[in-house]
Amino acid sequence: MPEPDLKEIAVLGCGLMGSGIAQVCAQAGYETHVLETSEERLKPGLAAIHKSWEKFAAKGVLTAEQAAAAQRRLHPTTSLRDLEKAQFVIEAVVENLAAKREVFQQLDERLPPAAIFASNTSSLSITELAASTRRPERFVGLHFFNPVPLMKLVEVARTVATDQAVFERAVAFARSLGKTPVRTGDRTGFIVNRLLVPYLLDAVRALEEGVGSIVDIDQGMKLGCGYPMGPLTLLDFVGLDTTYYIAEIMFQEFRERRFAPPPLLKRMVLAGWNGKKAGRGFYDYRQGGEPQPMNLG
Repeated sequence: MPEPDLKEIAVLGCGLMGSGIAQVCAQAGYETHVLETSEERLKPGLAAIHKSWEKFAAKGVLTAEQAAAAQRRLHPTTSLRDLEKAQFVIEAVVENLAAKREVFQQLDERLPPAAIFASNTSSLSITELAASTRRPERFVGLHFFNPVPLMKLVEVARTVATDQAVFERAVAFARSLGKTPVRTGDRTGFIVNRLLVPYLLDAVRALEEGVGSIVDIDQGMKLGCGYPMGPLTLLDFVGLDTTYYIAEIMFQEFRERRFAPPPLLKRMVLAGWNGKKAGRGFYDYRQGGEPQPMNLG
């Protein structure tokens, strides 16, 4: 159920994460404006939302009427003017500090002082983003997980400047979306990536050092620890380039070896072997069927 005095939400970006966030907001009963830079960039995200609603309706997760009502609450736009009544803004644009700061600065000029700003980043500093606005006390991190419509967790991050009431409002908002919020501070990686990224990087180091093969490392963690997928398969799904980017930021923040990207990961990213989305990563996905482990020399 939506928060009683919170009606209009703005989502910045309609890519993989932004479209998912917009979908769950509209499903939860909020009038949801989703912004992109062009109609062409809106189309794939909107198509993904519609396809997801069709699947949910077919499986009985939503009734046809609920899906249609959610559709009516979704308002795609390419104009910042359409966001001026938003009470809660969630940013999910490209993971670039300058780009995020620019869009927040533009909205800061247009939106009422009571509006809350949130960023979906897990690697950039929430404090630094908040400092680019005149409302750092009304700024939080709100980190969703992919795929947003299915993953239950949301990390809610508070900076040193965030007002406690605003922070609790963000926690309640996440809960209203049907998510399970966890509270965290503004530390690079928050909770999940702080623990996950070193694990993934250690798996790459284990492969580099000949501890085991790609398949054996994955099978070891699946069958030995009960994980749903092995770390090298998970890296392929997350994206090697994405993991490399996050690891670089975390290493710059903490200067600890466990956050440093291994040479093999760097070379695979340079080669464009970024995982499933690129057709090649630790496994080869180009032939269809069961992916085969790559020969990495």
